[in-house]
Amino acid sequence: MSDEPQTQIQQIQPPPPPQTPGSPALTKSLGPAPSVTASADSPGPRTGVWFTRLLVAGLVLAALNLRPAITSLGALLEEVRDGLHMSGSVAGVLTSVPPFCFAVFGFAAPRLARRFGPGAVVCAGMVAITAGLLIRPLAGGTAGFLAASAVALMGIAVSNVLMPVIVKRYFPDRVGTMTGLYSMALALGTALAAAVTVPMTEALGGSWRTGLGVWAVLAALAVLPWLGLVRERGTSAPPSPSSSPSHAATVPGPAQASVSASTPGLRLGRSRTAWALACFFGLQATGAYITMGWMPQIFRDAGISAGTAGLLLAVIMVMGVPLAFVIPRTAARMKHQGPIVIALGLCGLSAYAGLYLAPAEGAWVWAVLLGISNCSFPLALTMIGMRSRTGAGVVRLSAFAQSTGYLISIPGPLLVGVLYQHTGGPGLPIALMATFLLPQMVAGIVAGRDRTIEDEARMRD
Repeated sequence: MSDEPQTQIQQIQPPPPPQTPGSPALTKSLGPAPSVTASADSPGPRTGVWFTRLLVAGLVLAALNLRPAITSLGALLEEVRDGLHMSGSVAGVLTSVPPFCFAVFGFAAPRLARRFGPGAVVCAGMVAITAGLLIRPLAGGTAGFLAASAVALMGIAVSNVLMPVIVKRYFPDRVGTMTGLYSMALALGTALAAAVTVPMTEALGGSWRTGLGVWAVLAALAVLPWLGLVRERGTSAPPSPSSSPSHAATVPGPAQASVSASTPGLRLGRSRTAWALACFFGLQATGAYITMGWMPQIFRDAGISAGTAGLLLAVIMVMGVPLAFVIPRTAARMKHQGPIVIALGLCGLSAYAGLYLAPAEGAWVWAVLLGISNCSFPLALTMIGMRSRTGAGVVRLSAFAQSTGYLISIPGPLLVGVLYQHTGGPGLPIALMATFLLPQMVAGIVAGRDRTIEDEARMRD
């Protein structure tokens, strides 16, 4: 992507202040967004509260829809397997589809953002999620179910990559606060789907098809603010000719290929920080998707009812609601995020040890500890925003770290399905999940160092 010709150059007047440890409180994040001129991905010079609040609403609603397609399926996995006559190995493939789609379509997100603008791409992503969730319950076989799931996951994939980009672009001095906000919404949506899918399915007649399809309503709601944002972009005023060069900072937006990003020194494949972030992201995603896809089944195998197993998964996910807001803000104030990485990893190891030794007796404790450990996701997003100095650098780093990370995470859920089928119990899958945490902690410590990909480019020069 770095070899593509540069298109438009965005001007920011005045230059956005750098991120500082004293980020304003969330209430201040509803203030005016940075004033930007119109470009391929910019809504134009908008400083009004209306636009900023619409953008915040769009971020929150989009984040709420980034996981229900997955956790609602995890809560009903046994019913879906029986209804579609899936083996354990095929179910493992099903739980590997999310990271596979995130990897494949995540690589396309920067190119789509350059062509159409990140707001339009996120809007299309919400439409794809709605369509996939509507079509999936109508599938009569495994192939159709997988195809419809892939449509929804395609929308999730591009939105995953572009969320940090939009935050970096419109809230450059509030990266920690806004990352925490949408990470909190993401965790809330994840927990909500895990908690209410089973009881809602029972209340609606007991069909797993209805229980999965109802989540399309929430996705449809998320389309509305993004339609408004895209329309606002289309009616934006052109750049002001009176802009003073002495006060303008030439900063590439996510929809452009930057001059600096096209230099050989910023090849992310040669960046130790980029690879560490990709490995950290991939290993935490491995644990997250195994948890979302298989943890209810692990609890059910321990003698816990389906409804309670869904609630336990909800507890795991709901822990991310407060922590996903606190951790990014805390991480943004630290020069090295390694201590947070270690603390989260130790919580996960303790939870897996408990699940192996006493899965039913301490189920609620293990769920809480796993929920804390799963907050590696918002930490990874925060580090992506902190490891580059420019918006264009963030979009490339986000795409590289997330897409490469999701490729790394693909074998994990599949391997758990194979182990489940051939061992008949959760012992080996739990041991495997604990093993993944060790390299995750190492990669997170390396990724958490106080440096940027631009710093590494200068060190090589």
